[in-house]
Amino acid sequence: MDAIIDTNPHECDGFPTKTTGAWQTHCVKDQKMRYPKKYDFPVHQVRRYLEPGPIVLVTSRLQDKTNVMTLGWHTVLEFSPSLVGLMISSGNHSFRMIRETGECVINLPTTKLTDTVVRIGNTSGADIDKFCEFGLTPDQASVVKPPLIRDCHAGFECRLHDDALVERYNFFIFEVVKAHAAKTPKHPETLHYTGDGVFMVAGKAISRRSLFRPGML
Repeated sequence: MDAIIDTNPHECDGFPTKTTGAWQTHCVKDQKMRYPKKYDFPVHQVRRYLEPGPIVLVTSRLQDKTNVMTLGWHTVLEFSPSLVGLMISSGNHSFRMIRETGECVINLPTTKLTDTVVRIGNTSGADIDKFCEFGLTPDQASVVKPPLIRDCHAGFECRLHDDALVERYNFFIFEVVKAHAAKTPKHPETLHYTGDGVFMVAGKAISRRSLFRPGML
């Protein structure tokens, strides 16, 4: 990795004080500092670093039709009620189904389904039955009509909570009304998409529980 090695024995890091906002310095003496060298990066590719979480499979149901889509743009918004935001492109077959019913299930696949995740994303539910095509096993949900995917590690039943941003940004805010998760493994190997056909896999867990204030866990 390219890096800048700073050998200035009196190098100072600047930061604003909480009380005055004035820029102060904190000196680090007699210590070599290593910083990664940075280059200009295309703004339209920042998703490669900021893609927020694991790839999920979102199921929907409208009348007697079910569908499943691969999705990577989602974010947790609130603890209680449990709110999750999903960006679902209006060009997706799932968009209309979810828009009309206000329901979906967010299913969490692991690396065992890597190829299936890609293939689901390459196809449209307007053309095929994805459950049949890719050998997925549906399970009846407890609260909503869309099915859970038995092959996935977890499934979160959702109802639409707020659609204020759908028209402009295709951004749905859902409330998780029922959650299901396998007990093991505690930290499953999930897929994280970085663009250009490349996934990162969730790695080893690192605990710093002792450093957290109780209310921040």
